[in-house]
Amino acid sequence: MVASLGSRRARAREWFEKTAAACLEQRNMTDRPFVAYFSMEIALEPEIPTYAGGLGVLAGDSIRSAADLGIAMVAVSLVHRRGYFVQKLDATGRQTEDPVDWAPERMLEALPLRVHVEIEGRPVAVTGWRYVVRGVTGGEVPVVLLDTALPENAESDRRLTDTLYGGNERYRLCQEIILGIGGIRMLRALGYARIDRFHLNEGHAALATLALVEEDLNGAKRPEAELARSFKELTGKCVFTTHTPVPAGHDQFSAHLVRQVLGGRPAKWLRQLGAGKTLNMTELALRAAHFVNGVAMRHGQVSQNMFPTYPIHSITNGIHPATWASPPFRDLFDLAIPGWRESASALRYAVGIPLARIAHAHQLAKRELIDLVNQATAADFGMEPLTIGFARRATAYKRATLIFSDMERLKSVARKAGSLQIVFAGKAHPADADGKAIIRRVFAARDELKGRISVTYLPDYGMELAKRLVAGCDVWLNTPVPPLEASGTSGMKAALNGVPSLSTLDGWWIEGHVEGITGWAIGDDHGAVAPAGDRDSEHARALYDKLEFSVLPAFHDRREHYHEMMRHCIAINASFFNTQRMLLQYLYDAYRDPPNPES
Repeated sequence: MVASLGSRRARAREWFEKTAAACLEQRNMTDRPFVAYFSMEIALEPEIPTYAGGLGVLAGDSIRSAADLGIAMVAVSLVHRRGYFVQKLDATGRQTEDPVDWAPERMLEALPLRVHVEIEGRPVAVTGWRYVVRGVTGGEVPVVLLDTALPENAESDRRLTDTLYGGNERYRLCQEIILGIGGIRMLRALGYARIDRFHLNEGHAALATLALVEEDLNGAKRPEAELARSFKELTGKCVFTTHTPVPAGHDQFSAHLVRQVLGGRPAKWLRQLGAGKTLNMTELALRAAHFVNGVAMRHGQVSQNMFPTYPIHSITNGIHPATWASPPFRDLFDLAIPGWRESASALRYAVGIPLARIAHAHQLAKRELIDLVNQATAADFGMEPLTIGFARRATAYKRATLIFSDMERLKSVARKAGSLQIVFAGKAHPADADGKAIIRRVFAARDELKGRISVTYLPDYGMELAKRLVAGCDVWLNTPVPPLEASGTSGMKAALNGVPSLSTLDGWWIEGHVEGITGWAIGDDHGAVAPAGDRDSEHARALYDKLEFSVLPAFHDRREHYHEMMRHCIAINASFFNTQRMLLQYLYDAYRDPPNPES
């Protein structure tokens, strides 16, 4: 493991050296964007509800680091006037959803422009809002949020950019037309005539390729005959990042729906480009891209197996450190590691921070979380117990309730090895009945464990709550079914704040795990798939064993060792798993022109 860690850091140094000159060159490209970044969701600020979860947070962190590095970029998304939803939980954990109440005009700059897309044979007007992300070095990335709430549109069309991941398949397809085709047309209307790379962050924006081909074939006498040539030339401009091995994450639309909503000629073109009875947005993006990547080394391998006819690389996700460091750790880093905001790799120098300072910063962050928990839920959390955090989308494969598989064993662990308390958070998609049932089971476990182990569930998980959770917990728990976790970034945020992970070996954790140094592994299968019952019971037993014999003793009995682990989390993992390193790798591997073999 130590050898692999050294190899990983050597690769990181090589990426930084190779891309330094390219970044300096990009800082002087003020006349045009180098990259157009398309994402259905982007987390810009907590008060701007244009995101649902990890995909949007990753997009926001990527844009912030692009601004920090001075990479010339423009981003495109939808305005989502009703957001994802506000989660409400009753006393039994039953989830209900309310729309988000926010006013774009208070946060964004209105763009005095109109473009049009065709939906069901009629023109739908699209306008936009602009938000500018400013980096620590003075770089700027404009974000364009598309909006159909215009008086000239029919009432139903005005609502097409309202709800993130809402509605039925027709609604989703309409949104993807607006994002992909409307996004390209809006960029052109804004004067972005030349763009070198179109980065499709997930398949939602894959119809941008259709708009680009349409541009190329404009005025052609026989466009259908030239379609294959045009699409082939397009592949040199597109980059595609796939984010999930879960089938539900790959949008598919029936040929009938595509003809009805998109129109006969575009549907015919898509059939010529390989779409059969269904339009698979992931496969359309795969065919269009010259560079395709998964978001962790293991996820790249899994994606390659899912789509064996396409070469798929891997660029492991990261986080934006200046966004996710808690105030106590920001203050500590400012004092001990000047320049960490400009160069996240400098966080490796955390190895020289005295343990007492790291422990003090963590105690301040933990106090803030404990106070929040007790005020919000009357859970009676304390500072002395080991506080376990689990916060992510409530869905079956993430197994939020694995820790409750054997309640008597869990009680025994706490009795023998030391006190613990658990804080949960996370939304279930409104249509995910199984996800909603998981939340109710957590509430039931809370009631069963009352008086022995304190358990609470914080409602309406978002950026602000996430910042407090990842910094204030003592251990970050993650229990996905391998190999279904593409990457996961919440554990990276925890590591930045000195919080070790306790996780199954999947996603980024295969790369970030050093046993007893950056955290602990649950099981050792490295993504192997066992029968569901055996797998869950084996992982539950491994989880209890790690808690009883490793995690709780380190926290309660060997506190200096635990503090050393906190320091290693920052120096080893936070210095690598950040979006500065990630963007530099995109810049070198995906965004730059491929080398000319004849030169």
